Amino acid sequence: MCGINAVFAYRDTAPPVDRDEVIATRECMHSRGPDAGDAWFSDDGRVGLGHRRLSIIDLSPGGAQPKHFGPLTITFNGEIYNYRELRAHLEARGRRFTSQSDTEVLLQLYDEKQERMLGELRGMFAFALWDAARRRMLLARDPYGIKPLYYADDGATLRMASQVRALAAGGKVSRQFDPAGAAGFFLRGTVPEPFTMYRAIRSLPAGSYAYVDGNGIGEPVEYLSIAATLRDAVEGAGVFTDAQRLEIVHDAVLESVRYHMVADVPVGAFLSAGIDSTAVVALARESGATDLQTMTLRFEEYRGRINDEAPLAALVARQYGVRHEIQELSLSAFRAELPLIFAAMDQPSVDGLNSYFISKAAHDLGLKVAMSGTGGDELFGGYTSFRDIPRWMPVTSVLARVPGLGGAVHRVNDALARRSRHISPKMGEIVRYGGSYAGAYLVKRGRFLSAELPSLLGDEIAAEGLARLDMLTIIERTVTPDPGNPFARVAALESSLYLRNQLLRDMDWASMTHSLEVRVPLVDAHLLRKIAPVLVTRRRRGKQLLAAAPRPPLPPEVLQRRKTGFTLPIKEWLSQESSGRVEFGKRSWARKVYEVMFGAKRGYW
Repeated sequence: MCGINAVFAYRDTAPPVDRDEVIATRECMHSRGPDAGDAWFSDDGRVGLGHRRLSIIDLSPGGAQPKHFGPLTITFNGEIYNYRELRAHLEARGRRFTSQSDTEVLLQLYDEKQERMLGELRGMFAFALWDAARRRMLLARDPYGIKPLYYADDGATLRMASQVRALAAGGKVSRQFDPAGAAGFFLRGTVPEPFTMYRAIRSLPAGSYAYVDGNGIGEPVEYLSIAATLRDAVEGAGVFTDAQRLEIVHDAVLESVRYHMVADVPVGAFLSAGIDSTAVVALARESGATDLQTMTLRFEEYRGRINDEAPLAALVARQYGVRHEIQELSLSAFRAELPLIFAAMDQPSVDGLNSYFISKAAHDLGLKVAMSGTGGDELFGGYTSFRDIPRWMPVTSVLARVPGLGGAVHRVNDALARRSRHISPKMGEIVRYGGSYAGAYLVKRGRFLSAELPSLLGDEIAAEGLARLDMLTIIERTVTPDPGNPFARVAALESSLYLRNQLLRDMDWASMTHSLEVRVPLVDAHLLRKIAPVLVTRRRRGKQLLAAAPRPPLPPEVLQRRKTGFTLPIKEWLSQESSGRVEFGKRSWARKVYEVMFGAKRGYW
């Protein structure tokens, strides 16, 4: 895992690459790669690549970057878990290697297949590869967008980095505020791709690549679609017995966990009381892990309540014989870290605090790599959206076609909601937008309503932001092509939006702040292809398939526990800070994050 950046002055009229800019951008990402830092510049001064290294695979100088192979030079962030098989195939065709790194495999695979290689990679990755012979640069990102890649093109020079703030730190990219990013943050709790806080900076879409040549950056090309993968599973799904389903899920998830343990350093795991993380730990032990370190956070405010995950996590650790650490987190510790959290938060987010503190716990234990159960709910249908949205659709799709009904219901409901906290303002919105899965999802997962944005951002900023953002179109793209059935549609929506824009992005900045690489075995395109045919034909209890996969099985206490999610007692803490004078919740936290991240307020409380 690393921090990467690149500059390509592709127009003859552009000034040569500024070496100080490349170094400043690179060093802004020091925590992403504290083990080493280097840079490379082309002889003609038109290209510069930077790299901060966190040594995970091939700890020798052979794994250092930027790395070269003939006219090819790459700066690469991530891990290719199947690099040994890919290397063996290349060697069988007569190729020779000078290191044990996955980076060199990428270079030689590109030398043979160019962008066609992307479908063969199993892992998480973002990279910039300079092809001197063809005078072009390839930018690419993994199918789920686990690893970030941001770029800015001013019409003469292309700049790329792993973080938005790193691009800004180089001093050559405009920091003009983007109303679309602000609108997206309040609608979703995070800035939706491809937007960022700044107009000039965009995110390369997950599962896509783009070439940069003498004409600038080309239109991103999608090489893997989650919606299309699910559609293929629906169209080709067979008939399975329960035993067959369980066997397919067990073998596929076990294989994914085994791949995600490929490393030349110890690999740990986050362990909560939920099915996802406990299944990952159990399957890691089944795969042969003999010295697994796990960790759990505990909060005094949750002690004795269902939210307290520590007792069950300790039970799981004992059953599977893994070393386990429980770290207490108090209000005072949270408050002390808060300025550091906002400094590390690459883009505004209402989430990520849990990832920050569990990653800190892993770092304090001396780990460089930890596995997480993130992605299990999106894959196996663990959210209420899998139940609610298909249940709404037969009614809302009809109501949405009645002229003027949506607006009328919205006005009445809005008036009622102002008088009573028990009336949800979303009830009017579901009639207005519930004619499609995309619209229903917009309402279901929405943080604030579009009508509320003028009071938060001002009329002009809200209007421009909503128009440029076009959130409904962004959501519709994630279910195009049509995945084929209700489960598959919601799975595509959750995987392409909440998982990608919120959970994975937060996991990246929060973990890399502590120089920790987090791996997500349940977020894997190869795994999706293998088990989607089983999941899309099973309407209920998908999580039970994951729970039943480990051998020996999970403790019954885990299976019987009501889902609570991995959360911090933010409301309790903030209420304590205000001495009970102010009621805090998710919405007030969103306002606070916005104020700090967008510079509207300097304080943290």
